[in-house]
Amino acid sequence: MKKQTNDELVFLPLGGSNEIGMNFNCYGYGPPDDRKWIIVDVGVTFGDQTTPGVEIILPDPEFIEDYADDIVGIVLTHAHEDHIGAMGWLWPRLRAPIYATPFTAFLLREKLRERGVLDEAEITEVPLSGKIQLGPFEVELITLTHSIPEPNGLAIRTPLGTVLHTGDWKIDPDPLLGGVTDADAIRRLGDEGVLAMVCDSTNVFVDGVAGSEAEVRVKMNALIGSLKGKVAVACFASNVARMDTVIRAAEANGRKVCLVGRSMMRMAAAAASVGLFKGHAPFVGEGEAAKLPHDQVLYLCTGSQGEPRAALSRIADGSHPHVRLGAGDHCVFSSRVIPGNDIPIRNLQNKLADRGVRLYTERDHPGIHVSGHPCRDELKEMYAWARPQIAVPTHGERRHLLEHVALAKDLQVAQAIAPRNGDMVRLAPGRAEIIDETPSGRLYVDGGVITAENGEALRERRHASHSGILMVSIAMDDEGAIASGPQVRAIGLPSAEDKPLEDALDELADQVEDVVKRLSGSDRDDDDAIEQAINRAIKKATHRLWGRRPIVETTVLRV
Repeated sequence: MKKQTNDELVFLPLGGSNEIGMNFNCYGYGPPDDRKWIIVDVGVTFGDQTTPGVEIILPDPEFIEDYADDIVGIVLTHAHEDHIGAMGWLWPRLRAPIYATPFTAFLLREKLRERGVLDEAEITEVPLSGKIQLGPFEVELITLTHSIPEPNGLAIRTPLGTVLHTGDWKIDPDPLLGGVTDADAIRRLGDEGVLAMVCDSTNVFVDGVAGSEAEVRVKMNALIGSLKGKVAVACFASNVARMDTVIRAAEANGRKVCLVGRSMMRMAAAAASVGLFKGHAPFVGEGEAAKLPHDQVLYLCTGSQGEPRAALSRIADGSHPHVRLGAGDHCVFSSRVIPGNDIPIRNLQNKLADRGVRLYTERDHPGIHVSGHPCRDELKEMYAWARPQIAVPTHGERRHLLEHVALAKDLQVAQAIAPRNGDMVRLAPGRAEIIDETPSGRLYVDGGVITAENGEALRERRHASHSGILMVSIAMDDEGAIASGPQVRAIGLPSAEDKPLEDALDELADQVEDVVKRLSGSDRDDDDAIEQAINRAIKKATHRLWGRRPIVETTVLRV
């Protein structure tokens, strides 16, 4: 008779579900009070206009950090920032052994070195199609295609069933660098029986297929061959196949390639470390490139998303120390617009256009970019290969996940469930269901310091960016009388010809003086009481003057 246990297999996303980016997924096996865990990917997302001063955002590991001793391994599917970018920041809270393929491990070591924890971390390089035994989990790497070298799906085998965690993928019959999708391995999994497939949802609304890198190579070669003057190409540095395509197109058309931006150089080094980029001419430095005839140089740049400190933004601003683009030059955007980056990209392109640079985008030149994520026909093919009992969409906003659920049901998948970050899904035994809601959220890297998502500093910064700042200073003597001031200064408040800011500040100073004089003698001896009275009066007056309530900082001096 088979021994009865209360073991469970659970899936817990702490990032990447209900959003695109910041992937952080946990799998637990065992009884509820004694589970062993593996973590799949530890990624970042990036700040935007709603997080002034914050460039990097991390998943909050609070829940799984409490079980750090039970984490048997961290397995990384590939080297994109939204899958490994948080490792340097969060690994010290987890301190579990790390498993990655050679290309991913190369870039991972840099991240850990930057945070000063490389010597403490245990990193095991796993060959493509390799297997790892981690406690109750046997993890097999499944070769897929994506927009970076060595992307992997994971076949996670447990005593209660097998999960196929796809990571990011597409089906590219000619990926140019690396192998094609290992469809046979996925079919074999399907034959064995796949309990659940945790699957990429990015392009679930897009019909057809994503397209092949081979098609991009043809289009890019033709485009670059048609251009005169200097050419800059902006693409994701992590898309090494795209970098290779641009380099080959440049060389085929008599141009030397200059890498511009630290990420480009880092990715080129990582590619070289695993034997890619063979047969190319050496890259030229920025200083040498500036001396070449315009028709003989191509700049391969970071900054396709309008990042303010990236190479292309500095070129557009005219602040790059070596690279200049102007009338008669060209800039090719071989990348997609990541949702949320529309405004900075448009601003970047307008600046380049204002310099006389002609722009080429996927919209007006179809084929110079293809997605790295599966469209609907590819999703249907993956489901036909794997034949999972349960569909668990991930890597998408809420609308993506729900559409993915609908697609899975149309494909006759028995069960489909779309968890949010923090939802613990029991995959087995029994029907898939959400059994717990765990702490989840975001941590901000603010000035090199990890802060809470709604920390006071960011709240104040948002408040100041919207409503401005007023600073009031007043000096009081020992008798409780005003010895000097009050003085009122403003940051970020409007002025008009018929209503100069100085006049408004004088009016506020008069009101402060009246408020202080009306205080009782005991209150005028109490600095806190004076500050509170001034702050109340100022906020009321500024709402009348400008329709907003700025941050008010009051300083009371004693003389």
